[in-house]
Amino acid sequence: MKYAFITGANRGIGLEVTRQLLQRGVYVYLGCRDLEKGEAAAAKLKEDGLTQVEPVEVDVSDAGSIRKAAETIAGKQVQLDILINNAGIAGDYPQSALTMDVAEMKRVYDTNLFGTVNMVQAFYPLLKDAPVPVIVNVTSGLGSLTLHHDPDWNHYQVKLAAYGPSKTALNAYHTVLAYELRDTPFRVNVVDPGYTATEFNNFSGPNDVSEGAAPIVEYALLDADGPTGRFVSYDNSPETGISPW
Repeated sequence: MKYAFITGANRGIGLEVTRQLLQRGVYVYLGCRDLEKGEAAAAKLKEDGLTQVEPVEVDVSDAGSIRKAAETIAGKQVQLDILINNAGIAGDYPQSALTMDVAEMKRVYDTNLFGTVNMVQAFYPLLKDAPVPVIVNVTSGLGSLTLHHDPDWNHYQVKLAAYGPSKTALNAYHTVLAYELRDTPFRVNVVDPGYTATEFNNFSGPNDVSEGAAPIVEYALLDADGPTGRFVSYDNSPETGISPW
């Protein structure tokens, strides 16, 4: 049996990723900032017959909370195979480069970038002895600098001074991480779920949550021959799934 830890897993895409992994026989630690909400999500999954799930409290903007979550998993004395850094925030709007409050930008980065860095560093010791340890960092097509300079891109006019750059920075961190782990069994990829209808965007996206979760699950379950170091986005590149940086 494989064991996975997913942040931001009590709702939206994170919850659907949890569901799809459970359906494939993976035991899931459902990471949640609010434990009561996590317990409610886990209870609903169990009602649906998906019982191999356990909520674990973690606030990815709090390094102490991340360390405590890692200690909790270490205490289970099971091998962790998969880490999915899904938790993210959009930040307050509007997000103009000329008027965006720097404190609010830092708040977005604390979750979307530094939270992921802290998660990777805290959970790496729990992953490194797995046969094929996998890290999936959930990104966004809005993190692609190449596409932001393409007037023909369908999201060209969506320019957000905090959210987009936080994902660009995440992609850059991923590049270094994948390089450092290139000669190990680790499979490390950033995956864009695409414009998916969730509470995160007031359900404005055209894609169903099951569609958004699917590529994350696909890359979470890679075997030893699977790709690493990719920026995956079927939203931006429907044929190949490989997004330009």
